[in-house]
Amino acid sequence: MLTLPSSCFAPILQYALIYDAGNYRTERKEHFIKQSYRSRYQIYGANGLLNLVVPLKKWKNHTLIEKIEISYDEDWQQLHWRSIESAYRASPFFEFYEEEIKPLVFSKEINLLLRNSQIEQAICKLIGISSTVIFTESYDQQEPDWRTIINPKNKTEIESVSLPKYIQVFEDKHGFIPNLSILDLLFNLGPESKLYLTQLNQALTDGKKD
Repeated sequence: MLTLPSSCFAPILQYALIYDAGNYRTERKEHFIKQSYRSRYQIYGANGLLNLVVPLKKWKNHTLIEKIEISYDEDWQQLHWRSIESAYRASPFFEFYEEEIKPLVFSKEINLLLRNSQIEQAICKLIGISSTVIFTESYDQQEPDWRTIINPKNKTEIESVSLPKYIQVFEDKHGFIPNLSILDLLFNLGPESKLYLTQLNQALTDGKKD
């Protein structure tokens, strides 16, 4: 069964895999990986790529992701929402999804794994993805291992695929930026997001054939 990393407002590729999988697992028995999509997501701001990071409580090396907790000592959620609003207020479908997305950003769930899962299931519902997810019971080897492939620092395999383009708000300034947070796809394509994920799956399949 497909195993995916726990991700916060995961990149588009991850949702394409979820859409195609039917049933999949979210990894909870791995050691937390810092500077990954597990606690950050990327949107397209006026100045280009923008990383939004979820602050965490202190943790030790080799801590399982299911034990990682979020820090709410600072009002980072307000900063995230202002950044999202600034980036996508002018997009075609921001107002269409605003009331569903805002509560996800302002969630007070302490556990990172659970918060990410709640966001993922809500996004799947908005898109119309009916895949079923369970958490892993142990850490198993995977091939390909999407837990390591889906990473901001590891874009080699993703960039080797000809990802389909769509219109982005600031594309005229900085060009098309592929595989951003699913928020970028939702706010720009709206109900057509599902069709895009189908096209992305086909691009991935064609890439494997090559």
